[in-house]
Parts: sequence; C-alpha cells; structure tokens
Amino acid sequence: MEILSNYISNKWVTSKETNTTDVINPATQEVLGKVPYGIGTATDVDTAVKAAHEAYKQWSQVPVMRRVQPLYKLKQLLEENAEDIARTITLECGKSLAESRGEIQRAIENVEVACGTPMLIQSEFSENIAGGVDEFMIRQPLGVCACIAPFNFPGMIPFWFLPYAIACGNSFVLKPSEKVPLTMMKVFKLIEQIGLPEGVISLVHGGKETVDAFLDHPLVKAISFVGSSKIAQYVYGRGAANGKRVQAQGGAKNPVVVLPDADIDMSVQIITDSVYGCAGQRCLAASNIITVGDSGHIKEALYEAAKKRTTGYGLDEANEMGPVISAESKSRVEYLIGKAEAEGAKVLLDGRKASITGFEKGNFVLPTILEGLPLGGEVIKTEIFGPVMSLIQLDTVDDALNFINGNNYGNMACLFTNSGANARKFRSLANAGNIGINIGVAAPMAQFPFSGWNESFFGDLHGQGRHAIEFFTQTKVVIERWPKEWARKF
Repeated sequence: MEILSNYISNKWVTSKETNTTDVINPATQEVLGKVPYGIGTATDVDTAVKAAHEAYKQWSQVPVMRRVQPLYKLKQLLEENAEDIARTITLECGKSLAESRGEIQRAIENVEVACGTPMLIQSEFSENIAGGVDEFMIRQPLGVCACIAPFNFPGMIPFWFLPYAIACGNSFVLKPSEKVPLTMMKVFKLIEQIGLPEGVISLVHGGKETVDAFLDHPLVKAISFVGSSKIAQYVYGRGAANGKRVQAQGGAKNPVVVLPDADIDMSVQIITDSVYGCAGQRCLAASNIITVGDSGHIKEALYEAAKKRTTGYGLDEANEMGPVISAESKSRVEYLIGKAEAEGAKVLLDGRKASITGFEKGNFVLPTILEGLPLGGEVIKTEIFGPVMSLIQLDTVDDALNFINGNNYGNMACLFTNSGANARKFRSLANAGNIGINIGVAAPMAQFPFSGWNESFFGDLHGQGRHAIEFFTQTKVVIERWPKEWARKF
C-alpha cells in the first residue's frame, strides 16, 4: 500500500519520512492507507513553509477581488463532489453518512462567507482629524499560516481557517490528523483545479514532529489548532513563546439544563441527538444533562430515546451512530464508565462490550446513561468524548448556573425552557462561549465565530467569520498630511 503524499508547490511529493502509521476504518479495522509518521516530517514542513513563504510574497499583492475568485470555483467543486467526500469521511472517521453530509455542507458555508472577504476586510477612515490630516487603518496579511486539524471533523474544521487565510492574502499549510488524512487528500485534488498560484496552499502529513516543526519554524506567523485542551494549551504556549499568533480550540464538558416548563418531547429528541451525534466525538456534544425540579418524566424519556438509537456501520443509512475513532478511544470511554461506577454512579444504560453483527471488530460503544455522579468527582469534570450522558438533578436555575460556572471548560451551555426571563438570565450569566436556547448543539453558522471560553480555547480570535478575517490580518494605522504647496497644484 502506497504512503500518502504531501502536496507542496502544487505538486504531490513523497515525504522524507519512510516510517508510517496506518489509517484504519474504525468500523471494520480495514487499513485504508499509510501516513508518514516520524522525525523526517519536520523536513517536509520546512520545504512546504519555504515554498509558502515565497508564494506569499506575490499572493499578498494580488487584489482581494482576485484572491477570492478561486474560492467560487472551490465551492462549486465541493458541491459537485460532496457525496464522494462524505463517504470518505464516514470510511475513515466512522460517523453516519448523514452526519458526514452535514459536515461538508458546513465546510461549503465557510467558503461562501470567505468569498465576502472584499467587504469583510474593509476598515476605517477618518478625514481631517486635524488641519489637513487624515487617519485610516488598513488590514494586511501575516505571511505563512499553518493549521493543525483534528480527527473528528476532517472535512469541516480545516475550512474554519483555510478560505479566510488565503482570501486575506496569506499562504496556508495544513496538517490533517494522521487518523483521517484521506478526506483532505480528496479535497486537495479539487484544490489542484481552482487555479491557485504555486505554493499558496500546501498539505503535509505527520504527527507530533510535524506539529512541533510548525510551532518552531521562524517563517510560520500564525497557527490554528483544534483538539484536546491539553494539546491546545501546549500548542498555544509553544507557539506564542515563538512569537506566533495562535488560536487553539480545546475540549469541553458541555452542560444542558432542562427546566420543568420545557417541551419534553422536543427537548428529549434534541438532547439525544446532541449527546450521541458523531458518537459523542465533538466539542459541542452535550454531556451533563441537568434537570431542574422533578426529573422522573424526562429521565424515562431520555432512556427510551437512547435505547432506540441505531448503532452500526456509517455507510448503512439506517444507522444513526457509528463507532468511536480507535480501539484506544473505545477502551478509554469504557474505562471512564467504569470509573463513574466506582465513584458511585448508577449505569442506567450500559453501552460497554458492544458487538455489531458483521462488524464485531469495530470500535463501537452503544449509547450510555449515567446517573448520580458525585458533583465533586472526576468523571463529571472529564471530557469523555464518547456516547455517554450523565444525568444530574438540581433544585433551581441558580444551582444549575453555579454548577456550569464552576466548570473548567466553557465551550457550550444550553437551556430548554418556555420562559423568556430564564432564557435571558441564562444567556447572560452562563460561563460559556456558545449558548443554546432550546438548541442542543449551539454550533455557530459560518458568518459567526466559533466561540469558546476558559480551558476550551487558548487565544483571542476564533475561527470563522469576522474573527477569522481579524486573525489572518494585521492592522496598520496610517496618519498622513499633504503639504499645502502640493495641494495648491490641484
């Protein structure tokens, strides 16, 4: 089986690293490809970054209206090839085909927003701030920008950054997750067709050595990262210490509060989708479900909904949930369920030791529900990143807010209610960057930033929308006066 190639200077090239790691279908354990993995990938990074730096010198001078033209073509190609890309996502990532299709749609929406960069990059001008003096601000690109992408959304998350970076005049080097590189390989086959100058966009494979090479390379000016909070903090710390602009999205432990006046049927369906969508492997998955007041009715409804959720191979459209990404991930999720038991929790629905007929080797964990986790325990604070719901009963909205605001993370918090007053209070006081009211996955549309607070984000400016434009540009303020002698000539 061939080792996957890098894409540098508009050519597919062989890595300098001969050691590899396997790309594995998490449902079947089939080896889908082999990725360069080792210290030699740092040489690949150096080659890609130097080529990107040379490309930036010319690309940064191209008018913004021309820079966005290739993005229109990319949007068209993504739409035409969406089904093929979605199937690749399901093969290497495991999620259901419906989820993969939705992921590609989100990627396309980011390309659409980035096509508006000629408007989004406009700035301010003040005439005559003093006698004959004007002042204005302009936005200029940074240089070479790098992205370190995660495994859970291989088709979407690179597009939080890629289209905005190049529309702003930067060059861009992407490292996909070594677990799911095939999706971006397919996307880059489309990028080949959109007419970008040599070196503007590159792809380099690898693991930690590749990441460290980006963080240390003097020509890399900005880093975009999505992954666990531990690695996000590492990327932010090392990148910032080397003088780079960094946006590092971390993990989460997302709370959802259900008030007694909530529409139960609607809430149960939305919460179930939020907890078990993508097998719980997303940073906006609901995790801690907090019922205020009597929880009996909704607990029973959540149990029945979770039990009915169909789990299996993602390419079978009858299935709503696929496997987790790896055998290690499955073991970790099952370990944390056991740890919850040891801490005193009751396992109402146990998804451990799952076996799917025909896919017995797959990394499947069935929907799981925990109840009675101690509020001071470890599991209630730990991102499980699997299909596990923890039920918590509290007495008041204020109790729920106190619990939420004691969380180290701050990615998302959601409330289900029919009370406008409680909704307004919640959205104002909940300590999280993305708030949902009667929404289970508060995923911002492409024109809004993907926010995150506390240990869910390290940096200042997030991906998507205007934040992306600001992140991928630096501001320059110009104050100018023209001599009166010159002015009298006109």
